[in-house]
Amino acid sequence: MAKLADKILAGDRRAAARLMRDLDDRMPAAVGEMARLYPHTGKVPWVGVTGNPGSGKSTLVDQLIAKYRERGKKVGVVAVDPTSPFSGGAILGDRIRMQRHGLDDGVFVRSLATRGHLGGLSRSTRDVARVLDALGMDEVLIETVGVGQDEVEVSRVAETCVVVVVPGLGDDVQALKAGVLEIADVFVVNKADRPGVDRVVRELEMLVSLRPRADEEEKMHHGGSQAVAEAVAVAGAVAGAEAVAGAEWVPPILTTVSTDGTGVDALVAAIDAHRAFLSTSDAGRRRREVQREAELREVFRARVVDAAIERLGDAWRALAAEVNAGRLDPYSATEQAVARLLGD
Repeated sequence: MAKLADKILAGDRRAAARLMRDLDDRMPAAVGEMARLYPHTGKVPWVGVTGNPGSGKSTLVDQLIAKYRERGKKVGVVAVDPTSPFSGGAILGDRIRMQRHGLDDGVFVRSLATRGHLGGLSRSTRDVARVLDALGMDEVLIETVGVGQDEVEVSRVAETCVVVVVPGLGDDVQALKAGVLEIADVFVVNKADRPGVDRVVRELEMLVSLRPRADEEEKMHHGGSQAVAEAVAVAGAVAGAEAVAGAEWVPPILTTVSTDGTGVDALVAAIDAHRAFLSTSDAGRRRREVQREAELREVFRARVVDAAIERLGDAWRALAAEVNAGRLDPYSATEQAVARLLGD
């Protein structure tokens, strides 16, 4: 019988959906399937879309899907939704907003529930994105749940992070806080047909200008590849992107109206420019190294925790019962569990 991984590499969408479900349910067999898929992935750069709740992220992703389909590209989407308090599954708001692509064989949308995982993503987000990569998607988009200032985990997964802001949130930029602002590779001020968009753009421009930047003389000597120069020139013409290979990337600030697609062409151009920059710069190499180590840590941590609980067996269940009964705090229980594992 053919392995799921073999079927996925052959383009079997049902097999991909089954493995995604097994990954989300933490089925042991899914680990082996991912190990088989891993050598066939890594060719597709992932784009993360994050921002405040209600900023129009899902509608913007829907527009990006349409633009990439116009290019003839197959698009995979990982949409992280809040967890339902009743079923424990995802509240599928994203699939509803992207339903016009539901019958398109060139689009695969997978919704995941956070299940209490912090940072705007689900525990299995990276693995599901990798399955889409192995399935043959040309673009992989990751939309985070709207959780505000802590929504920075996407930067450890996606190569390009698009941060979406909208006018009318009161203290607009401060509503995002420093963490989300610092991970942005591209800023999008969505719902730009609303009053106050110019003020939000000015605030973002001020914050971007305060970022540490290489001095101008250093920029002049770095030069850069022709590919990056051309991509940046194109994006700069429509999106105001700035980058210098080997130096730094200055996030462009774009305005969009996702409901009618205004400004989405500029967003696609800016994403292309950022990819070109990463492909030939030290920054791109460093980002990939950090992300790979973060993935290793995440996989290792999960495996060690599961193995430790399995090894403790009855002792773990006894500690859990003591904590549940209120006779033991979780900190002391953890110390006792570690001491047992280490043989102290």
